[in-house]
Amino acid sequence: MSAQEPIEFDPGVVGDLDDASVRGDSSSLRESTTSITSSIYEYRTIHGRSYQSSKTTEYWAPTDNRHLEGNDVAHQYTLMLMNNNLFAAPLKDPKKILDVGTGTGIWAIDIADQFPDAEVIGTDISAVQPSWVPSNCAFQIDDAQLDWTFKKDHFDFIHIRNLFGGIDDWPKLYKQAFAHLKPGGWIESMEIDIQTRSENPRVQNDPNHVFHKWCQLFWAAGEKTGRSFKIARDGQMQKYISEAGFVDVHHQWWKVPIGGWAQNPLLKQVGQYNGLYIDLSLDGFAVFPVGQILGWTLEEVQELVNSMRKEFADPKSLPYYNLHLVYARKPESA
Repeated sequence: MSAQEPIEFDPGVVGDLDDASVRGDSSSLRESTTSITSSIYEYRTIHGRSYQSSKTTEYWAPTDNRHLEGNDVAHQYTLMLMNNNLFAAPLKDPKKILDVGTGTGIWAIDIADQFPDAEVIGTDISAVQPSWVPSNCAFQIDDAQLDWTFKKDHFDFIHIRNLFGGIDDWPKLYKQAFAHLKPGGWIESMEIDIQTRSENPRVQNDPNHVFHKWCQLFWAAGEKTGRSFKIARDGQMQKYISEAGFVDVHHQWWKVPIGGWAQNPLLKQVGQYNGLYIDLSLDGFAVFPVGQILGWTLEEVQELVNSMRKEFADPKSLPYYNLHLVYARKPESA
């Protein structure tokens, strides 16, 4: 797929991009945070903290309340990018739905509300889901990397999202999804390319910028653990899904701004949500991969995180990352 058009920036936020002495309004990057927080957490906040982990997988991201809240914010901006749709696949009255790596369960709960006649199952390695759920939604503690125990040819739709850095064998994951989908069923997989890019050439073309350093550290951590952070790059999702046997493979992707610097009203609001998501999650992202896996001291990790926060607060940084979605169908003859 060809590159998308650059995201136009809002001069009122960024100022004059060519004049370093002209500062934009950095406070605009945080505008509406209060209203965003209150609207999305009004009925979705998960109280308490949970650090449960699987006996089979040492997952890199925390499961504390702050990080989980960030995931729910990410769900909101994803809905906005997808025109308030929970999926892109052409579903027709699905009866069995599986959400792999359900996290807080927010997507599973929403899809259960949308299809009240469907049975929705969300699986995860940690019990961080709420107890108040629709009657047709259930959660199970399960590691998707192990052999699945569901019936073969069972599900109409399998949804996978934001498992980057947590899967040691992506081809196996997609093959298991293929085996457990009914003929004609659909898979949908969405992952973030964690490379922070910039619409400002000065930042994008600087090889020593912290944006470049950040993603390279995570890629190195993934190589060390065997659980890649690169699944959304170089067409890997499409490749592995096709090799698993799926047909009608479709790929969509979006530029997701970080902060409210975009000129487009929708992207500005998406960026505000995404800025809140990053603000809630940035510390938690780095502690385990960079600190524990790569061996950095806590002080070094904090310095790295502070450098990222400083750049995100600079209106001229124009940061964004790419979000990739692939959906495909299991053949009727399979």
